[in-house]
Amino acid sequence: MSEKDDYLVDILVDLGFVTPEKVAELRAEAQSAGVGVVDLMVANGVVRQADVTQAKAAHFGAEVVDLSQIKIPDEVIAAVPRHIARKYRVVPVFKHDNSLTVAIADPSDLDTIDSLTHLLHADISLQVASDADIEAALSKYYGDRGGGMVADPRISQAIKELTEEHVQVEEVMAEDGATVAADAPLIKLVNSLIVDAFKLRASDIHLEPLAKKFRVRYRIDGVLHEMKPPPKRLQAAIISRLKIQSNMSISEHRIPQDGRIQTSVGGKLIDLRVSCLPTNHGESIVMRILDKEGLRLGLPELGFFTDDQQTFERLIGLPDGILLVTGPTGSGKTTTLYSCLHFINRPDRKIITVEDPVEYLLAGINQVQVNEAVGLTFAAALRSILRQAPNVIMIGEIRDLETASIAINASLTGHLVFSTLHTNDAPSAVTRLIDIGVKPFLVASSTRALMAQRLVRKVCKQCAAPYVPTEAEMKQLNMDPASIQSGTFLRGKGCGNCANTGYRGRFGIFEIFVIDDDSRKLIYEKVPASVLRARAREMGMRTLREDGVRKVLAGLTTPDEVIRATVGDED
Repeated sequence: MSEKDDYLVDILVDLGFVTPEKVAELRAEAQSAGVGVVDLMVANGVVRQADVTQAKAAHFGAEVVDLSQIKIPDEVIAAVPRHIARKYRVVPVFKHDNSLTVAIADPSDLDTIDSLTHLLHADISLQVASDADIEAALSKYYGDRGGGMVADPRISQAIKELTEEHVQVEEVMAEDGATVAADAPLIKLVNSLIVDAFKLRASDIHLEPLAKKFRVRYRIDGVLHEMKPPPKRLQAAIISRLKIQSNMSISEHRIPQDGRIQTSVGGKLIDLRVSCLPTNHGESIVMRILDKEGLRLGLPELGFFTDDQQTFERLIGLPDGILLVTGPTGSGKTTTLYSCLHFINRPDRKIITVEDPVEYLLAGINQVQVNEAVGLTFAAALRSILRQAPNVIMIGEIRDLETASIAINASLTGHLVFSTLHTNDAPSAVTRLIDIGVKPFLVASSTRALMAQRLVRKVCKQCAAPYVPTEAEMKQLNMDPASIQSGTFLRGKGCGNCANTGYRGRFGIFEIFVIDDDSRKLIYEKVPASVLRARAREMGMRTLREDGVRKVLAGLTTPDEVIRATVGDED
């Protein structure tokens, strides 16, 4: 102990973290108290634990690693069995062939390094981390010593209470066939939240800490529904469990974090995108549920009527150019693009997508995940994939001039490009591209069509019943009384199939603007979006609201759904 203190003290002095005079002052006090000089310096705040870690690393020529700031892949963790990691207090950080880099708190422990070399049959390289970071990482990646996932005693108490109050959770999990990682009731409760949401066809799970309760809401068919909440005292335990599952730092409560969870529910692989946001009463978590294997929509299932479907099929069959789908977040743009790719996916076409994130897996298509942390941006990925000689490219979203420029150049050199923009209607996409910085003549020459869309809820087939729309509804939708005679107006009464909402499922309403030569001249002249919209209407473009009215008359949805989805839509 004294020898270790001596070399650390010398290094701390050499690095300027402490003065020789202060060391001399503390040495006598440390001897009388029977503690190490370095421990006393840390306890008195003379040096920080981070300074001690840096001193250890400097002495052995090793790097310092902050384990809380990195995500260690599962295959790297698997390189060191749990009992070895716990016994020797090491965390694997990087693996390549027969070389393994591990984080260790004391790089002077040669016996440990020698033992690891023999036990793991690998060449061991060292990085240095603090004792606290090592312990936190061991708990995060290997579980606590008792085999659980969290070492917080408050969580253990919460689980104990949960055992007494939520015995029925075990039956729910077994019935639904979800994969349960352990027998802890807390884990079963968290898994049951995900299973129930999946059963109810929810797209999002919202866990929101309020002053006196921990609210749980599911977004089903675009509308939030409040569920029976778990006890408020389990709030911290549930949030910590989800943060561990999604590889977030459970010790960080001040900044937003993002993560992912992959799990199997009823034999289906689902992916959850997890967002954690600090709020007044704790951390709010939202999980977006993505059924990676469940997207097999054809164009009719999207909500196209025959005439629009024929137009759209012709557009996505073109050899080059850009097709943009516009709309706000949650309007189904990505689903539409995936359905387009599914429709044109043939052995004679090479299709590559660049996405952030890859939301669904499509067989036969090369999908690239954007990773800005390592420099793989949309623009960087696009530059590379053009050398892969694709026929069709799908870009998750055009966000900046660089991405837009590369996409347009790709479309002008014989590629068909699909992408999305956040605009309210189809003609506004042109204005948006020009505002980003794209030259008008490039927009005019590359763009083949623009399509805006919204999602509306579908009337439940099992409880649909005829009804007569009100005068106010007819006025807002510009329907004349003759429509009542020719149309089929249906509204769901509410049943078990639709959870008494009257709706089950959603489909799209669309606004398709096909660019012709006259439109290109207008784009080149940088006319306002209102002029382009007038030109599109002359060509026969139906607005979102007009397409919605057609679907109301067909009995597929209700007037209030179309009014809600197309508020502000110009007639």
